Amino acid sequence: MQIIGHRGARGEAPENTLGGFQYLRDLGVRAVEFDIRQRHNGQLVVIHDDNFLRTTGISGSVYEENLDLQHYDHRENWQNWTQAEYTPTLAQVLNFLNDFNHIELEVKAVNDQADADKLTHALAEHLNGLETQVTITSFDTKILHSLQQQKSVFKRGLLIEEDIKAKTIEIAQQLGCCHIGWMDQLATPDMLQLSHQAKLNISVWTVNHVERAKQLRDEGVQGLITDYPTLMLEQL
Repeated sequence: MQIIGHRGARGEAPENTLGGFQYLRDLGVRAVEFDIRQRHNGQLVVIHDDNFLRTTGISGSVYEENLDLQHYDHRENWQNWTQAEYTPTLAQVLNFLNDFNHIELEVKAVNDQADADKLTHALAEHLNGLETQVTITSFDTKILHSLQQQKSVFKRGLLIEEDIKAKTIEIAQQLGCCHIGWMDQLATPDMLQLSHQAKLNISVWTVNHVERAKQLRDEGVQGLITDYPTLMLEQL
């Protein structure tokens, strides 16, 4: 089972930042999950929320026009972190992760299919040459449908946080997914077994307790997404 750093290593370093990704690399982990959004000017940025408030302490929409990313330092909850951590672009992050062997890139929800198509086209340009490392994941079926229509060469995965049980597998298969990302509470033995039977690669998020991690390992889960990679490296 592969240990995958959640938003870098969000329990141990500022999330979705170059410093957080460097922290993960320094641990020896080469598998990561992070989030992207597309601003109105087409720029792809790495951030979970659509507002900067939680991670920077400064309110402001990611989609605001003429935004200066250097204004938002994501150390709001990391007062002892010495280096400023501004919102990175996807290009910066991918350049930084050039030696990673597994990248789960979560695309956040968009308003409509046109936005999904615009985003996925831009994404394909950024990801050129990373076909073996990258899996594009999303809760938003519009994103996955767009990739399917484009006959994207990238692996894609459905993320699920609704308790719709076996219908999840059906949706993933309809969208041509080879991967499924279960929220931990929904990753029951039955659902994991169905995922295996459907030959879907499985990751489970967010797993921060060692005993649960061991249980998932024993059930054949391929990827463990965790806020605390140090803990998992020591205990698994």
